[in-house]
Amino acid sequence: MRIVHVFVHVREDRIGAFREATLENAKASLREPGVARFDVIQREDEPARFVLVEVYRTPEDPARHKETPHYKKWRDAVEDMMAEPRRSVKYTNVFPEDLGWG
Repeated sequence: MRIVHVFVHVREDRIGAFREATLENAKASLREPGVARFDVIQREDEPARFVLVEVYRTPEDPARHKETPHYKKWRDAVEDMMAEPRRSVKYTNVFPEDLGWG
């Protein structure tokens, strides 16, 4: 498993548009065979900050995800919505076991 947390800070005036574009991407991503989860979470105390929690079945699946039409559409759509460049942190699964991710 490869788990990626993508930290996003959106411009205040673009929160709604970012949510809309990101939910469309997340729903399409869940149809990819290499995606086990794709969660979109938003901070309660700072609504312009989001984390995308992406769980991939293999270390190669994140690169495959970035080649999909829905990812490229999202990437291009949200580029001017960022208050700062997004950043990601990669993790290795510890628990539950890989099969526990569904």
